Amino acid sequence: MAAAQLTPAHLSERHRPTLDQALEAIRTRAYWSPHPEHPKAYGENGSLSAADGLAAHKATLGSRFDLDQPGTDGWTGGEVSPYGPELGVEYPHVDVDVLLPAMRAGLGAWRDAGPETRALVCLEVLARVSARTHEFAHAVMHTSGQAFMMAFQAGGSHAQDRGLEAVAYAYAEQVRTPQEAEWSKPQGKRGPLDLRKTFTPVGRGIALLVGCNTFPTWNGYPGLFASLATGNAVLVKPHPRAVLPLALTVRIAREVLAEAGFDPNLVALAVERPGEGIAKVLAVRPEIRIIDYTGSTEFGDWLETNARQAQVYTEKAGVNTIVVDSTDDYKGMLANLAFSLSLYSGQMCTTPQNLLVPRDGITTDAGPKTYDEVVTDLAAAVDALLGDDARANGLLGALVNPDVKARLEAAADLGEVALPSREVTNPDFPDAVVRTPLVVKLDGSKPDAEAVYMSECFGPVSFAVAVDSTADALELLRRTIREKGVMSVGAYTTSPEVERAVEEVCLEESAQLSLNLTGGVYVNQTAAFSDFHGSGGNPAANAVLCDSAFVANRFRVVEVRRPA
Repeated sequence: MAAAQLTPAHLSERHRPTLDQALEAIRTRAYWSPHPEHPKAYGENGSLSAADGLAAHKATLGSRFDLDQPGTDGWTGGEVSPYGPELGVEYPHVDVDVLLPAMRAGLGAWRDAGPETRALVCLEVLARVSARTHEFAHAVMHTSGQAFMMAFQAGGSHAQDRGLEAVAYAYAEQVRTPQEAEWSKPQGKRGPLDLRKTFTPVGRGIALLVGCNTFPTWNGYPGLFASLATGNAVLVKPHPRAVLPLALTVRIAREVLAEAGFDPNLVALAVERPGEGIAKVLAVRPEIRIIDYTGSTEFGDWLETNARQAQVYTEKAGVNTIVVDSTDDYKGMLANLAFSLSLYSGQMCTTPQNLLVPRDGITTDAGPKTYDEVVTDLAAAVDALLGDDARANGLLGALVNPDVKARLEAAADLGEVALPSREVTNPDFPDAVVRTPLVVKLDGSKPDAEAVYMSECFGPVSFAVAVDSTADALELLRRTIREKGVMSVGAYTTSPEVERAVEEVCLEESAQLSLNLTGGVYVNQTAAFSDFHGSGGNPAANAVLCDSAFVANRFRVVEVRRPA
């Protein structure tokens, strides 16, 4: 192997200060990010400008994406942008019987490098990804359907934050145990028993990352970097509709590993042919010891049941719920909810679905409001937010796949429509399918309505559920978390007693709660280094982005004892 161009000293000089800041951030939970979220922050110091990023993206389209991976036995592709154009990129298809042994070959040197070097190599990967944030934004936009600014932030800088956060947690857990220790046990009149002990963090083996369509980088980077930083190899299996962002990441990771003197096959890409379904095949291979998955509950449950040889981390689906009891900022509440329902066409795993409102109404700073008035005013707030098509396109993006469109259209028949969904034309991408949110009124006391609101309806669909009282809303919230799971809970109340009761439900049932959000922070957004995404304690997910539990079981500490 060629001599390392990235020496440990070079890596430490470049990235150790950033690692230290990340460690401090996860300790204090204060705001911090080394990755600018404004497009104008790029274009200097080696980072791509907006024009260069777009040019780099266009140069990739219609090309063959070679990675020089072992076991390449053909080419596959077929991504079509939710905005209409075909990407035309072909990716290597691999024979896993050849690739997996090649991935294991570099594990010894990667283990021996130690936690700090592994962390700094990961930070170099993230730095190079960050320099190409404009390029990544276009790749995420045209595979997920996110609007450009959201793709730039959620798919770019915020995803990079989540990856760095995972590296910080991984490093902290690995250095919790000292590398060596002198052990001496007194024996009275006899001489002591003296041993020298060494402790080495050892990865489990090969990790499998099963990517998702909606947030390929934001949901993918935590598992990828947590596994890599803890001494594992990582096989990235992207969603067939969202390959490009993760393929770019794999290419950069392989380049950095080689430059640092490690085997580039520690990170590899596995793209499936249409209908091949290789995730199920790979998931039960004995070489696969860790699995990270974001997606449907059905496949997540299958992984948890069948991939018994692996440590499985899943983020599945839930029925996110908002309890509306009362508010001292009625206008702010409506504006906040309208934005939360609209962002990325409701295609976020944290978007509110069920809005629980007492049928007798609520108290507000604008006077008492009936259930019907609350729902009507919320519909008006959404209309006001999305009334301008240019603004609507910037918030909504495009529907990620035809299933979301079909689900949206069918939901209009599930109850009384309070806010119909309308079609929005995107002048830059006339083939994009852009739809505003649909709000449906349901009577929470009716069994046929319960079958609707107790099921996840992924996409721009929300249900305004009339309940008998706030107490009934809290009981329904508890049952929803326990039976269906949630990724986010919100509540609005001016009552300290109700606030405490909501908090108690979420503490007992393990759900992340946001109270009385009326400004520029929304229930469906979380900040790396400070907010936990998911709780790992209800059916929506068995893992958290990111906590110590997310990284600690990706490695084991192996001890060697010798006479001193």
